[in-house]
Amino acid sequence: MAKYKNPVLRGFYPDPSICRVGDTFYMVNSTFAYFPGVPVFFSKNLGDWKQIGNVLDRKSQLPLENCGHSEGIYAPSIRYSGGKYYLITTNVGAGGNFVVAAEHPEGPWSEPHYLGEEAKGIDPSLFFDEDGTCWYIGQRQNSRGSAYFGDCEIWIRRMNTEKFVLEGEEYVVLYGFQKKAVWPEGPHLYKKDGYYYILHAEGGTEENHCVVAARSRKVTGPYEYCPFNPILTHRHLGKKAAVTCVGHGDLVDDGHGNWYMVVLGCRPQNGYTLLGRETFLARVEWENDWPVVNPGVGMLEELVEIPGELENEPKKPDGSEKIYHFREKKLPLEFVMLRNHSDGAITLDEREGYLRLNMEQATLKEKKAPSYVGIRQQSRDFCVKTEMELHCSKEKDCAGLVYLQDNENHIRFEISERNGKKYFCVISCQKGADRVSGEMISEGDTGNRIFLCIKVNGLQASFYWKKAQNREKGSCLKDWNCVAENVDIRHMSTEIAGGFTGCTAGMYASSNGEKSDGYADYDSFTIWKDVR
Repeated sequence: MAKYKNPVLRGFYPDPSICRVGDTFYMVNSTFAYFPGVPVFFSKNLGDWKQIGNVLDRKSQLPLENCGHSEGIYAPSIRYSGGKYYLITTNVGAGGNFVVAAEHPEGPWSEPHYLGEEAKGIDPSLFFDEDGTCWYIGQRQNSRGSAYFGDCEIWIRRMNTEKFVLEGEEYVVLYGFQKKAVWPEGPHLYKKDGYYYILHAEGGTEENHCVVAARSRKVTGPYEYCPFNPILTHRHLGKKAAVTCVGHGDLVDDGHGNWYMVVLGCRPQNGYTLLGRETFLARVEWENDWPVVNPGVGMLEELVEIPGELENEPKKPDGSEKIYHFREKKLPLEFVMLRNHSDGAITLDEREGYLRLNMEQATLKEKKAPSYVGIRQQSRDFCVKTEMELHCSKEKDCAGLVYLQDNENHIRFEISERNGKKYFCVISCQKGADRVSGEMISEGDTGNRIFLCIKVNGLQASFYWKKAQNREKGSCLKDWNCVAENVDIRHMSTEIAGGFTGCTAGMYASSNGEKSDGYADYDSFTIWKDVR
């Protein structure tokens, strides 16, 4: 048996959806206000995942103007039928539910087919029956009248995949398992051994989150709930559990009789979650035609055993550095931006090998498109470093590194120029209010090339800079200038900041509201995971 360590996708990868085509598995996740939207991963063994694309990689597919940080793309679902891949999702605040299709999972994916007012609600999914009929299943407010906040229903209707429209009668099939259930959502529909199954989340995507199951002999119902629901939850383990908020599951089989579920969960540290909701894997067996998750355990396991020829040791955290030099025409797939940046604001020069961020008027504190390029935080202890060159043209011009939760909760490590000298400033933004956590003016000529570094250890972060003279190797910071040390970052957690996203860290430039010709060139971006 091969053993793989949970979570299988570390960091801000929530709302997983999975499908199998032949011997290959594909998985997608929510991205909210980040662009490009919906990363696509593939795996041959369910434990090792590699990103192969982003579904929504064009502005025409993903309008995010004035999008709140926790709006945008919710709960995508990926399915395969008749030689095509289908992805259905919700763009909250900009068009609602839509479908895109592709012949290959890495893309290119089609333009959105919006389903309009007939497909209200969120978290849609598709199911292709044995006769080829496609069924839409989704969540919406209770059509009988919502009696309380979170009073919702699960409903299904046929979808025409040639015209991308809903057709025929609609059927309300479930209202939630628990009495006065809140937020029954994220439904998925399957068929196995003559039963149709619906899996959906319930309880809200926080500590009361769970996965419940229902079944019927007919796709349109009536459905009966599993008598031992919820089939998976960690809410009974309390807030101090190693993994909390478990829910939003999707099932997949390996083609050899083995079944698995991917779910989201959180790994808080001392009650604070910075990594966001991550993707976990669990084994599933069937008893009396009901799914049983991790039999004999009843909760997520740190190690997941998967049938295989090789005996694999549990993977250790990757403590080695990963360096990006921006020598390609496109950004690496794992990098993200916020909303829809203007043309030319973020450019790559693959010949010279740098990423240029123009100092746009937008700032991180606004629901606009700042010059920001980041990567998801994947470890509690990590370090990011960049080598950059600053070119200011206005007094308010600045650039640097950012540790980001959302527009109201982040930490900016900015460089600007004052009287010919470099001014380094660490600004903690909490609930929209800025506070200087550390500042320093350079002595002597630093030149335009600077090393910057943010080091995060648990619930604290430290900020360093150094004149760029020689290539730096490793994460040693002994001879660096410390601008701020052990800054409290708890306000970046989901528990305080709220919202649905985890933290990212990246490169940033802004003119802070003034038109400017300034820019910053980033020659490299380095990340170390699990640095202590």
